[in-house]
Amino acid sequence: MAKFTRILSIDGGGIRGVIPGEVVVALEKKLQATRGNQNKKIGDFFDMIAGTSTGGILAMLYLCPDVNDRKTPRFSAEEAVNIYLKHGTDIFDVSLWQRITSVNGLTDEKYSADDLEETLGDYFRDVKLNELTKPCLITAYDIEERQTRFFNQMDAEKRNHQKNFFVRDIARATSAAPTFFEPARIKNFSNESFALIDGGVFANNPAMCAYAEAREKLPGNPTAKDMVILSLGTGEAKQSYEYDEAKDWGPLGWAKPMLDIMFSGVSETTDYQLRRVFQSVSSNVEKQYMRIQTKLDVPPPSSEMDNASRSNLNALRKAGRNLALEYDDQLNDIVKLLVAK
Repeated sequence: MAKFTRILSIDGGGIRGVIPGEVVVALEKKLQATRGNQNKKIGDFFDMIAGTSTGGILAMLYLCPDVNDRKTPRFSAEEAVNIYLKHGTDIFDVSLWQRITSVNGLTDEKYSADDLEETLGDYFRDVKLNELTKPCLITAYDIEERQTRFFNQMDAEKRNHQKNFFVRDIARATSAAPTFFEPARIKNFSNESFALIDGGVFANNPAMCAYAEAREKLPGNPTAKDMVILSLGTGEAKQSYEYDEAKDWGPLGWAKPMLDIMFSGVSETTDYQLRRVFQSVSSNVEKQYMRIQTKLDVPPPSSEMDNASRSNLNALRKAGRNLALEYDDQLNDIVKLLVAK
């Protein structure tokens, strides 16, 4: 079996990142067992990891270099998801003053970014984009220049100061979800400034962006037949909106539903496109693309991106573990493709 270009892609979804985080924990254990090496981490098994928002944070945690060996990933999959479980409640905590001044998120961002920035700084420290152990693709949107922004370790690695940033700043930018956190103001190493928001506004599921990036920049310019793509969702929340109610909504009424519909619609469209791309090659190649997603129609866990209560965190962890069990056979198939030589 030929060696494939291996890509992991993780959606945005706030605290629901615990769900794909737990799927990756299960996958990492399977890969370690297959390789007979418990020290290997998930970042060792992929050639590129893509992520939007919470998925972007996970992607960079998986590729963050070890302090003593800069070519080795620092965090295991379990250590990465435990960061969410440990700090999620603090990050999504609304002070009484913030609740009052923002009218509960209607006139200003719902949360202060202080705890988020502190947590990102504690774990990423001063790691730069060019120091990540593998290529990545992290999304954000520039609200001043009105254009998409993609952060890739490969671009920064070429001694390009314009493409190089502190990883903690990229993590802050990709997770700056409108209405939840204020936009991020970050600088590259050429001292240029960017005003960025969550990449979920255009690529909540970044798998197609990762496919395009791999086609252009990874060695050999791989096509679909040369790739294995594992795309992980953060849970599908299909809340319906009644016509009689929605027809009279103004800007405030549409604010939250529009974000929900946009994120969900973008993710589904990407899955549709990639399925067609891989199906168009052959039935065998079709199996080299896998999408793992779950429905969150009936809580627990809550479908809210910011419900970081202890009970919901536990429910998200359980949902992620159950999802990994549900897809156990498919994960075993993916493992075979990931370790093929």
